[in-house]
Amino acid sequence: MKQALLPKLAQCIALGLVPTLMIYGDKKEVHVIKDTATAEVKNVVLVHGGFVDGSGWKDVHDILKRDGFNVTILQNPTISLADDVAATNRVLAAQDGPTILVGHSYGGVIVTEAGGHPNVAGLVYIAAFAPDKGESVGSLIKDPVPGADKPPILPAKDGFLLLDRSRFHAAFAADVNEDLAAFMADSQVPWGVEALNDAATAPAWKTRPSWYLVAKNDKMIPPDAQRGMSKRAGSTVVEVPGSHAVYMSQPKAVASIIEQAAKGSGRAAR
Repeated sequence: MKQALLPKLAQCIALGLVPTLMIYGDKKEVHVIKDTATAEVKNVVLVHGGFVDGSGWKDVHDILKRDGFNVTILQNPTISLADDVAATNRVLAAQDGPTILVGHSYGGVIVTEAGGHPNVAGLVYIAAFAPDKGESVGSLIKDPVPGADKPPILPAKDGFLLLDRSRFHAAFAADVNEDLAAFMADSQVPWGVEALNDAATAPAWKTRPSWYLVAKNDKMIPPDAQRGMSKRAGSTVVEVPGSHAVYMSQPKAVASIIEQAAKGSGRAAR
């Protein structure tokens, strides 16, 4: 009788009607998920980091849309992590199915904290912070690796941070054309000190598959720090030449890793 049931069980699993077990990386954590090998993840949510807004994702957005994805760009306030996670959860709740959640820079902290949402099938970090429980951007940049470039962050004013305009191009967007980098410097979004110091509480990379794009010429988050965080998270890693603004200067590479994540997560969507 049991043997007779096996083909029927296999058919149900293939249709996504029965949950299966998967173990991610070396974390030795077992998670019950629905096997959707025949399904595709077609929703993407893009989360920007500090000092900028969501408009920098335009070229990535256009590539993903052309390739058939439903794309939402979050305009997170970057005042506190709690507010940013709340904004992200509202967007995730509006998705009609499994979603790839993508974060750049500080956006990686938001992705880490909000990535446990039921609609999130996978995480993508683009030159981003991927904190563990109890870590924040502030704690991660407190002791930089020897010889690392120091981001030109000006002293806080009224609880907010900005980058030195005269050094913005070289530090943040060295491979973006000069006029656009100058505009980005002049249109900076003040980043709340509270957001900088808010710590992650439940890192989603421990329960979700993740991908990480390392920007090899980044002068805001040292590439070696990116490699260390991605290794700890058990991420699938791609490295490309690029500044911290790699999502603008290398949109094809960024879109490519997001599409890889969609395909990979489609076999393990929740």
